Amino acid sequence: MKVITIKQPFASLIAKGYKEYEFRTWRTNYRGYILIHSGKNIDKEAIKRFKYLNLEYPLGCIIAKAKITDCIEVDNKFAKELLKKDSKVYKSMEKLEDSNRYAFKLEELEELDKIYINGKLGLWNYDL
Repeated sequence: MKVITIKQPFASLIAKGYKEYEFRTWRTNYRGYILIHSGKNIDKEAIKRFKYLNLEYPLGCIIAKAKITDCIEVDNKFAKELLKKDSKVYKSMEKLEDSNRYAFKLEELEELDKIYINGKLGLWNYDL
């Protein structure tokens, strides 16, 4: 199964259903199920921003499964829609400077028991 490594707290926000899109500078044609791997890096500023949610932020493990249903090129209109939807979760849309930004639409979220494994760049494979 395909896997994507995501920095915390964003991996946990996806796993808990707060974040519907994952952003990358590259497009993907892949549509289907994907495992969400929480990387070993933390965005400390973002952790503070989401303290009120009382989430756990496990590192270096697969924590959820989702389905990529679309890959959308982010323009200013889409960025504004996301900021209206949730300005804390989509704060990175405030500084939309590069036009090569893509949003992977994630649906059918399912939390999984943690599977500790090292992450990789891009989409990578893991036999579940």
